[in-house]
Amino acid sequence: MAVRAQFENSNEIGVFSKLTNTYCLVAIGGSENFYSVFERELSDIIPVVHSSIAGCRIVGRLSIGNRHGLLLPNTTTDQELQHIRNSLPDTVKIQRVEERLSALGNVIACNDYVALVHPDLDRETEEILADVLKVEVFRQTLASNVLVGSYCSLSNQGGLVHPRTSVEDQDELSSLLQIPLVAGTVNRGSDVIGAGLVVNDWSAFCGLDTTSTELSVIESVFKIGDAHPSSIATTMRASLVESMT
Repeated sequence: MAVRAQFENSNEIGVFSKLTNTYCLVAIGGSENFYSVFERELSDIIPVVHSSIAGCRIVGRLSIGNRHGLLLPNTTTDQELQHIRNSLPDTVKIQRVEERLSALGNVIACNDYVALVHPDLDRETEEILADVLKVEVFRQTLASNVLVGSYCSLSNQGGLVHPRTSVEDQDELSSLLQIPLVAGTVNRGSDVIGAGLVVNDWSAFCGLDTTSTELSVIESVFKIGDAHPSSIATTMRASLVESMT
């Protein structure tokens, strides 16, 4: 089941956390309530690491990772890098990247196999991405937005994309990523999906304002719990389309 959480009165939990299949990064200095939500669901399976990046708490927007690795901006301090490295499994490669677009979580979206990146990302960063995270890299926009990491959320099971993504684009992306995609929102109609939702193959966390309709869309597209994807096309479609028109 997808779980709702809040970080210091903010529903943008994807800004303050990064979730993959082998680890979870959360920002330091939050309330115990925030951490307990993650630890209750994850701590038996994967490490939940409390950290900052470049002295900031927006760890979800500054980093990008999957089960193979984690990329951090070059402003990450040696101390932070060492702390994260010590906390993560040995199989996860960690690397700092010299990249002008340093909010990596905003400009890259990935799962364990494929990454969508900002059209202007450096070639060198693209090569590091393919090497460290072991993904195929595609330069893409989402509903004319270049910040692909902000406007979608991907796992190996499915993906949620910006609500204004056309059906043709969804089909194209879906065949590129080889996973089902659904256009939707989080946090009561917010289209900044990457900020309001973190997800891996078996769990999802979204902002406290997320409605039950949005939750059931999230659960069915990411195949969390026993949700049936068919319900997106039938019962929920009407209410989602209605809110967009």
